Amino acid sequence: MTFTSDRVKVPHGLWEGLRQMGIQLGDIARQAGLPQDEIAGAEVSASHYYSIWRAFAELVGNTAQAIIGLATAYETAKYPPSVLATYHARDFRDALIRMTKYKQLCPPESLTIHEEGDTCRIELGWQQAVKSGPPVLAGITLACLMELGRRGTGRHLTAKSVEFTEDMGDVEALEAYFGCRIRTGAAHNRLTLRRSDLDRPFLSYNEELLEILTPALEHALDQRYTVRTISNAVKYIIKGMLSSGRPEMKTVAKELGMSERTLQRRLVREATSFKVLLSKSRHEQALHYLANDMLDIKEVAFLVGYEDQNSFYRAFRGWEGVTPAYWRVSQEH
Repeated sequence: MTFTSDRVKVPHGLWEGLRQMGIQLGDIARQAGLPQDEIAGAEVSASHYYSIWRAFAELVGNTAQAIIGLATAYETAKYPPSVLATYHARDFRDALIRMTKYKQLCPPESLTIHEEGDTCRIELGWQQAVKSGPPVLAGITLACLMELGRRGTGRHLTAKSVEFTEDMGDVEALEAYFGCRIRTGAAHNRLTLRRSDLDRPFLSYNEELLEILTPALEHALDQRYTVRTISNAVKYIIKGMLSSGRPEMKTVAKELGMSERTLQRRLVREATSFKVLLSKSRHEQALHYLANDMLDIKEVAFLVGYEDQNSFYRAFRGWEGVTPAYWRVSQEH
């Protein structure tokens, strides 16, 4: 079975980053003219996702200032697993390669990377048939790549050049942030780096953590477009939403392009239910993350969708009959 969707994951740390800038979820909802409970979910439609970003830029009043403000305010600890894996890469090149690869899991943006001579060009595109995103989203995507290099290497890296297809507001502010000339009205949204910077090692390199995250991300890539049953499709989608909170059946149904009633009926045919699959997904992911002690139990609880560590403990006892800490120790013998 194959499935496609225009659903877009809302980055877990987005709302916290906006709060640090003095912008609340309600402010975005009012500016965008959208129901607050609809955009507060783990996933939204592509059109609503774009509306969120446009509203953000409008509230700040200048696209460039919105880009710089959020890129610098976004906490590394709030990165989703696909981005966390890039932050803990061996060097800047490894991080960029991982980013372009794992971006496939996070529509609507797509990235391509090309090294030639003494430069490295990273071009921003848009996945599938999704129309081009708003200027602020293009800008924040490229700014986050710059931020990734700076945070990972511990150096204030600068770009060779940056190009945008649209007007970006205060270009001088962007030039100060990227450390180079900014060109607007270009044919592509593109970040050009010095190739020598790609060899800089990451201070945040963590081989053990990558050994945890990489297999799960690679498996997600393998499963991205093709699954054999509705149950597998539901579990795949749920696992992608867990770190953003508790996935809802209506959201998963939309992802699959069907109504809740239809999804429920299809799951009954496979002798299961959404509640069962949610629990199985959390259980499987919890065991995967607990298998390596580089993640503390509080982080595991967050990654499988529990804001309250005690709730995670109760759920885990139900799955395994022991605490997460006891299970982890038992695997060492």
